Amino acid sequence: MSEDNTAPNAEQIEAWNGATGVKWVRLQDRLDSLLAPFGDAVLKTAAIKPGERVLDVGCGCGATTLIAAEAAGATGRILGVDISLPMVTRARERNAERGLTAAFSVADASLHDFAPGSFDLLISRFGVMFFDAPADAFANLRRALTKDGRLAFICWRAMAENPWLSVPLRAALPLLPPLPPTAPGTPGPFAFADSAHVTTLLTEAGFTNIRLTPFDADLILGSLDDALTQSLDIGPLSRLIANLPDDQRARIIAAVRADLEKYTTPRGIALGGATWIVTAHA
Repeated sequence: MSEDNTAPNAEQIEAWNGATGVKWVRLQDRLDSLLAPFGDAVLKTAAIKPGERVLDVGCGCGATTLIAAEAAGATGRILGVDISLPMVTRARERNAERGLTAAFSVADASLHDFAPGSFDLLISRFGVMFFDAPADAFANLRRALTKDGRLAFICWRAMAENPWLSVPLRAALPLLPPLPPTAPGTPGPFAFADSAHVTTLLTEAGFTNIRLTPFDADLILGSLDDALTQSLDIGPLSRLIANLPDDQRARIIAAVRADLEKYTTPRGIALGGATWIVTAHA
């Protein structure tokens, strides 16, 4: 999908409706399993009650939305929102397969005109770190909450604290051209690594009782071949090597494979993931 690059969140909309979104749909089962400890943790914190109205921001293929629908029950109302048509299409399919009543919308949650006070709870599993104007986005989302509504999302801490991404990248860096520096807070997986930055954004958006709690868990990448495939398919390394010559890619793949092998456990290749679970009130 081609977008006007001057529009808000245009780069993310183009990526998640193109190759990135298609890839996440293809890998949905593997990624849901990989990220399950983190989705479970934020949903436990959210403590969804029967009958609640829940907005899942950046719902992707619907993993957390469907669990939320089960928790809220027949009297609840669940809406999953994502900019990616391929991923929302898959979420709708899964919802129908399970006989659940969640609804899904292809929309930019940062700008969408939600009815004021229409949700009791906003949740997200790694779906809120990509906004071009995050304070404005959260202000828009807060308006969608009731006056005593609450927020619970999970986001990655710094790259250096996340070996599941930093290990393969570190192995590849000596074989890559120098990378341009990334400004702190740039939209992307690690935009909310700084707890003070997150607190400031949510405060500016009008939220109160803001808390960030560390949550760490291993990501089980499976066999060495599975771990290698995942490292090359998902995350920053996949973009960096996409257009490299075959011989350079081969050297990088060999280096990444050798480093990943060091993390073999009886469960498979296991690498740590470090997150914040963020909660607040409207």
